[in-house]
Amino acid sequence: TTRSLPKIMNEAIHYVDEALRSRHSIRRFLPTPVPKAMVRELLELAACAPSGTNIQPWRVYALSGKDKEALSQAILAKHEKGESDGEQAGLEYYPKEWAEPWLSRRRKCGLGLYSLLGIEKGDAARMKAQGGRNFIFFDAPVGLIFTFDNRLGKGMLVDCGMFLGNLMTAARARGLDTCAQAYFADYHRTIRAALGIPDNEIVYCGMALGYADPDAPENKLITEREPVGGFTDFRGF
Repeated sequence: TTRSLPKIMNEAIHYVDEALRSRHSIRRFLPTPVPKAMVRELLELAACAPSGTNIQPWRVYALSGKDKEALSQAILAKHEKGESDGEQAGLEYYPKEWAEPWLSRRRKCGLGLYSLLGIEKGDAARMKAQGGRNFIFFDAPVGLIFTFDNRLGKGMLVDCGMFLGNLMTAARARGLDTCAQAYFADYHRTIRAALGIPDNEIVYCGMALGYADPDAPENKLITEREPVGGFTDFRGF
């Protein structure tokens, strides 16, 4: 229990827990700037993540202002024509065929978002427009693109995931919000061309970073979490 810990430790636990529990994907941000110094601080904390034999496979492209806008426009030009760059070999994020319980969770998330936005089932135009908002980082002042070298194994994604988790938790602890966006990986060639990223780097994720718009209906979507008993097999306790 935490009862026997010093008060300062109990307070620290409370703040960490609050950052973890209050984090959720934000899909509309305020234009309030996030200083470069703050972004650097968050990345320093993210880099405290463990990695196999301390490889530290992550690489980050932090964008704001005109550079972020240029990338957004390059991707939107393709998205609006219904085009993408396709999947990167060995980085198939979603399954080809969905099964339960994952299919129901995915549908509930999508339907919940569309309901809040007033998008009716079958309204392909509005669904596409909402999907396109990914590529303007949902209006966030900072956009992040994450890569790792393709000479490393796919197991590096485990390390990169812990890096992302640190980053999102550290951001939330400072009153900032995020949205991790795997959708960017579908435009890996466009992103490489726009940012001058070498071909040996795998683009696996993007992220919006900024301050949530408290009045945006889409930000009220809080997805459910499976209880521990649903995904854990306790043995020997």
